[in-house]
Amino acid sequence: MVKRDHIDRTGESPDSTQSHQPAPGPAAAPRAPENPQPAAPQGIRHAGQPDSPLPFGRPGRSLAGNPFVFGFTAALGVLTAWLLVQALAAIGSVLVLIVVSLFLAIGLNPAVEWLERRGLPRPLAISMVFAGVIAFFVGFGVAIVPPLTTQTAEFVDQFPGYIAELQNHPRVRELDRQYQLLERLQQYLVSGDMGRQVFGGLLGAAGKVFSAVFSALTVLILTLYFLASLRSITQFGYRLVPASRRTRIRLLGDEIIKRIGGYVAGNLFISLIAGVTTFLFLSILRVPYALPLAIIVAITDLIPLVGATIGAAIVTLVGLFVSLPVGVACLVFFIVYQQVENYLIAPRVMLSSVEVPAAATIVAALIGGTLLGVVGALLAIPVAAAVQLILHEVTIPRQDHH
Repeated sequence: MVKRDHIDRTGESPDSTQSHQPAPGPAAAPRAPENPQPAAPQGIRHAGQPDSPLPFGRPGRSLAGNPFVFGFTAALGVLTAWLLVQALAAIGSVLVLIVVSLFLAIGLNPAVEWLERRGLPRPLAISMVFAGVIAFFVGFGVAIVPPLTTQTAEFVDQFPGYIAELQNHPRVRELDRQYQLLERLQQYLVSGDMGRQVFGGLLGAAGKVFSAVFSALTVLILTLYFLASLRSITQFGYRLVPASRRTRIRLLGDEIIKRIGGYVAGNLFISLIAGVTTFLFLSILRVPYALPLAIIVAITDLIPLVGATIGAAIVTLVGLFVSLPVGVACLVFFIVYQQVENYLIAPRVMLSSVEVPAAATIVAALIGGTLLGVVGALLAIPVAAAVQLILHEVTIPRQDHH
């Protein structure tokens, strides 16, 4: 009993000391080979193994890093980029019309909002503004087409008289004796080359006129649609921005649209002042075709840097054909008017738009004119104004905090 109690209390028997001896461990596992073969996928055995379903060995490495595959993929990328460039070049003229229409819509939007603040609903305000634009184009056509038609008919009627005067001129007769000019001209007329060239020139001119009319109608229609849906377009554009930055982007976008619209509308108003002032001046001097010349001055005044000079040169040349004093008076008038416009009219009209430095204006106009011609020069200044606003409101404050 004593012995059992002792076992119960200690939990081990006197012979349990033998259990403290380390038990023989399991047999040591064989060492793995230094370069083990990779395990074959399930169901695939290496060549040389019994019952192997792939007697020609396991598959090789992937071709992803193969130089041939890389070169082929790079060639496909280059081809895709080239096709995209060709597509953009093919639709370049359409993109220009879209951009011009969008800028016109932004420029006309301040007038629409002004009418809205006067109590008119937006559809009615858009209709009134667009009717004014159409009236301008119709007035331009009515003012330009009749004088051109009349002068062309007069030139055709007087062309034989001009030829007779040339034949009677002693210098022309001397040149004809030396170089047989009249004989060569007669052969040219009889051969039919002139007819083909004139016919081709007329077809080319008719094609250009048709293209210009089609482009003008396209711009008018797109401008109307953009003007009617300008708010929805801007809201959709803002929704493409992440929600965390949407508020700031909306504020900046609205400010850019407001200032670009003020710039475009201000330029249109300044051009209108230039055209009206020119018309009154030419009417007082009784210069012929005062209305077409005034419209030309108003349109060329929109072109940055050189537009006002081009318009002044055209009107001055017409004035010189009238008389020398009239030409000198036109030259003096435009010199004085340009000073008034640059230092009095433009600063007051452009208060609501972005002030673009003179150097930035020149650089933007040169770049825009090189890329897209006159259209690029017209659009370059508003784009420079938008870029300047982003730099002042986003880039510079961010750099100041670092």
